[in-house]
Amino acid sequence: MGCGNNNHDFRNGNCVCEVVRAIKDIQDNAVEEDDCPECSSCFAEPLGSLVSPARRDPVDTRVFVLSTADGSPFHAFFSNENNACVSIYFRVEDVFDNCCATLRVLVPGRREGGTFCPVNLVSGGDKCCINLDKVCQVERFRASNDCITVDLSCFCAVQCIADVNLGICN
Repeated sequence: MGCGNNNHDFRNGNCVCEVVRAIKDIQDNAVEEDDCPECSSCFAEPLGSLVSPARRDPVDTRVFVLSTADGSPFHAFFSNENNACVSIYFRVEDVFDNCCATLRVLVPGRREGGTFCPVNLVSGGDKCCINLDKVCQVERFRASNDCITVDLSCFCAVQCIADVNLGICN
């Protein structure tokens, strides 16, 4: 499977696949609970556990990023008013065939005077590289209409970023 693991026994397979599958289950089973776990990991339940305990807004998405074998963030494109943009943030929509997934590309943004402003994650004139300084500016997310299907066994790491309410219809 991923990162040089050629063992096709799923029980000893790709942990990224298992984590993304767990995120999907947590999103599907979102329930309100008052207890907030101390550890913020992708396995934290219920959905909303990654949100500050003082703020218990309803949430429907666990935002996460994937890393490739060389440690760089995986990115995908989304359409933004006739401009193709890049994001490293995703919401899992479906997991199938052991380790494939459909991911919704999320629009990274920040708040400026109560308005959502998209953050362009691409480095200046270099259209292929993610500017990590710009990643640090991201504080909000919006759902795009763009999805990508991936083989989760191709990734080496997954990091959960936040639990948010995107208003996604089930």
